[in-house]
Amino acid sequence: MLTADIGRRIELVSMDSHCHDISIALYQQDHGAGPEYRIHTYSRDPEAPQRVEFIREAMVRLAGLELVQGGSGRIRFPCRGDHAKACKRAFLEVCKLPNGTELAPKALSIFDQKSNRTIRINPGAGDSRQLSADGADDEEKTRRLAAIAQGLAKLAEVQVAGEGANRITFSCGRTHDPLIGLLLGRALNVRAVIREQEEAAGRGVLLAPGAQNQSMDQ
Repeated sequence: MLTADIGRRIELVSMDSHCHDISIALYQQDHGAGPEYRIHTYSRDPEAPQRVEFIREAMVRLAGLELVQGGSGRIRFPCRGDHAKACKRAFLEVCKLPNGTELAPKALSIFDQKSNRTIRINPGAGDSRQLSADGADDEEKTRRLAAIAQGLAKLAEVQVAGEGANRITFSCGRTHDPLIGLLLGRALNVRAVIREQEEAAGRGVLLAPGAQNQSMDQ
């Protein structure tokens, strides 16, 4: 059986439609300097290594993680903070991208069809970020910004504060703008995201090829 000391699995894409439906997972390893993450598949498909490399590169460029020096293939947040929930969500997002996709960080603004406004993430006090929207200030706008901020809190475990509950901060004190840009669109409809995660959680397991063969023989 093929095994590897890769850590604790925290997220799984059981069938990657961009690489012959292979299973790919995100693993967390705990180190003294903070958690590190590894993207791994047991698949022996010849295109699997290239797929893993693309997803790892997408996590770096789109979500703001960095490669751990030494050729280990692990990635981590530059702040060394424990942002496992945000990392899991970012992993699921980048796995939706086919190989060859241009990996440019997303803008900190997006059009929100529900409110018919453009939502923006602006610098706030200290290391915080403030949500704003165009159009006249009214109760509906305040509620919508607060709802999007709460969506980001559920996706990335940011803290929400401010008079209109529209200021967000990370516990590490860093801003993590690429990560927020990646998740902002999903925060507009966080209920759908959570439902998607719940449905995906029960689909498939990641097994080593030997275990897969054993399971098929039973």
